[in-house]
Amino acid sequence: MSQDQTAQRSRHGGREARRRERTQKASGVGRPYIVRNIPTYDVLSEENLVRIEAAADRILAETGIAFRDDPEVLALWRKAGARVDGDLVTFEPGMLREILRSAPAEFTQHARNPENSIRIGGRSVVFAPAYGCPFVMDLDRGRRFGTLQDFQNFVKLAQSSPWFHHSGGTICEPTDIPVNKRHLDMVYAHLKYSDRCFMGSVTAEERSEDSIEMARIVFGRNFVDENCVILGNVNVNSPLVWDGTMTKSLRAYARANQAAVVVPFILGGAMGPVTNAGAIAQSLAETMAGCALTQLERKGAPVVFGNFLSSTQLKTGSPTFGTPEPAIGSMVVGQLCRRLNLPLRCSGNFTTSKLPDAQAMTEGAMSMLAAVHCGANFVLHSAGFLDGLLSMSYEKFMLDADLCGALHTYLDGIKVDDNELAVDAFAEVGPGNHFFGCSHTLANYETAYWDSETADNTPFEQWELAGSDDAATRANRLWKQRLREYEAPGLDQGIDEALQDFMTRKKASMADAWY
Repeated sequence: MSQDQTAQRSRHGGREARRRERTQKASGVGRPYIVRNIPTYDVLSEENLVRIEAAADRILAETGIAFRDDPEVLALWRKAGARVDGDLVTFEPGMLREILRSAPAEFTQHARNPENSIRIGGRSVVFAPAYGCPFVMDLDRGRRFGTLQDFQNFVKLAQSSPWFHHSGGTICEPTDIPVNKRHLDMVYAHLKYSDRCFMGSVTAEERSEDSIEMARIVFGRNFVDENCVILGNVNVNSPLVWDGTMTKSLRAYARANQAAVVVPFILGGAMGPVTNAGAIAQSLAETMAGCALTQLERKGAPVVFGNFLSSTQLKTGSPTFGTPEPAIGSMVVGQLCRRLNLPLRCSGNFTTSKLPDAQAMTEGAMSMLAAVHCGANFVLHSAGFLDGLLSMSYEKFMLDADLCGALHTYLDGIKVDDNELAVDAFAEVGPGNHFFGCSHTLANYETAYWDSETADNTPFEQWELAGSDDAATRANRLWKQRLREYEAPGLDQGIDEALQDFMTRKKASMADAWY
């Protein structure tokens, strides 16, 4: 690197610190979640919403949903008045909506740092990282299986960013830890390296119960019984199947008064119809059934109405993400969820791109704007998602964090008061003059605009002199800087020791399983 480039980057470092300070002042950093100040975007008329609801009711009554490998679920449905034939359950129109009346419209998820507790539902918006990738990637080492070190790194990066409100769940799979034990390390990483809200395991009932038990060690058994402190993200085996692994985990969370996030995963043309309205009706039927099941397990338990619509490249059968049909479909899902008066998880930062490139950011922006405008309260997959959810990217994580920062300002809307209208500034400046030095600009200079951490807005010559770096390269430097600067939030030593003791005993009680 030349002396000119070194000096340029040194000067940039000072500007970076000042820029971050201004951005934090401007954007209200430190708030535990966003309170939206713009309306949701309702795209369908009452008549068409009723038609979709009627289609969902027909699916539930005529085709039904299979509940497999969990006899207790069948007993619960039978007791509630549903028709049960083998593992197939059918429902009279309106039955599930009636059951769902006991579910809270919004609730608080408590963080171990009370200042980071969040509201889920109403006008609140919460951003959480991507979930479930088996691979990780960065510009230095390429694509590889995720490890516990990668998992811990992403927890630290999320904790270090002001633009996330939640630590997430399985940010990437730590494939160097046995399958039957890695849930312990993941939950511990969230509790050790973050003081924000988090999600637990759902891959087996006992792993869900272990996750909840670790939360009890931190928060206290009585507090957990009365308050939500952990989420569990459960998926429908679309089309129209709930398997026992998921229903047992769903019931474990509900039984403990913790929130299940109930999500169909519908790839149009594969696990659902290629038409948007039909996929939305299917999603509504599957999600209502899962959400209602939480209320049969424990009436009043918090639950989140989730949705994951996606499309398929029909020429090849490959999944596609970040496409327009699921994005506009999310708007309708939001309308339907609000009619049920439930909190909503919908959309996210989706892409099938294999690199943090233009395709990734285009598809991600479409999906995230859909999340914002559909009224999503909990936005999982807000950052890092690449490769159709197969890879968690360090660089894309930082680029997506930047977009989440911009969306904070976007969701704040437009304030109108005497200062914002700036009529006195016009009188001071007059026609034909610039506003740079006027008193209104100086008074608002530090808080006027959101400022990107990853964009380069310098003149071409200055950018070229600094190395001609693209956004991914800048993001590569940024995630490394964040990890160097990371400081762990304090965790009580006694609680830490109790968590480690629990993990040690649980791991010693079973042989390693790698499948």
